[in-house]
Amino acid sequence: MIFKIIALVLMAAFYACYFIKMLGQKKKGIKTTQIGNGKTGFVKWVECTMMASTVLVVVVEFISIILGTTLLPPWARWLGIGIAAVGVAVFITAVITMRDSWRAGVSKSEKTELVTSGIFSISRNPAFFGFDLVYLGILLMFFNWGLFAVSIFTALMFHLQIVNVEEDFLLEAFGEDYLNYKKKVNRYLGRKTKGKAR
Repeated sequence: MIFKIIALVLMAAFYACYFIKMLGQKKKGIKTTQIGNGKTGFVKWVECTMMASTVLVVVVEFISIILGTTLLPPWARWLGIGIAAVGVAVFITAVITMRDSWRAGVSKSEKTELVTSGIFSISRNPAFFGFDLVYLGILLMFFNWGLFAVSIFTALMFHLQIVNVEEDFLLEAFGEDYLNYKKKVNRYLGRKTKGKAR
């Protein structure tokens, strides 16, 4: 029962942050969700599939939590709590740090700024990294093969969104500033000393 309660509290904190930020931006006239808007082809497919998979993973996570079964030992479940809690903290920190530049999806019509300070000085994509950590943590707490498949697929869609949509958009919007940032900070975690931008 303790794992169910903790998992539900972590999920509530995670998604509350998302919706509170979205409502706060709506009051300022900012449309947070830009998934699929004005896009075509592969980019539209990536964004829409990513969005559908994020809804599906929540449903499967919730069902897994309610059923409460797992194929993993207690130590893995406690590890999952720690990983998910870090993921929630990383996500909330990223959303706060981005201020009103935060969007779900990219928008070429709205002016945003390139955020490189705070948590963005050690991760170019901390919000996505936070999502991945929460998914991994819940998976460890309530492991089953259905949840495993949906979590892996959603993490893959996030990666495709970053590599095929977000990075191209940021390069187009911020040019040399983004290239310089990319040379200093890793996609998911860590700073670079030297080497190629990836």
